[in-house]
Amino acid sequence: MLSILAFERLAKKAGIKRKSKDALEEMRDIITEEGMEIAERAFKISRHANRKTVMLEDVKFVTKHERK
Repeated sequence: MLSILAFERLAKKAGIKRKSKDALEEMRDIITEEGMEIAERAFKISRHANRKTVMLEDVKFVTKHERK
């Protein structure tokens, strides 16, 4: 699990000065869930290509096609 402190730093970089712990926890949960979905899809693509290694191209393919 990712730390709340990491999301505090992300929020600060985004210009957010005040944030609740609940907001940070929700952001962490959402980003973790999205990251897991991307990882699972990239894994399936690598297996489909008969590879054991997930490559950068797999992740880019998944994220490019999710935006549409």
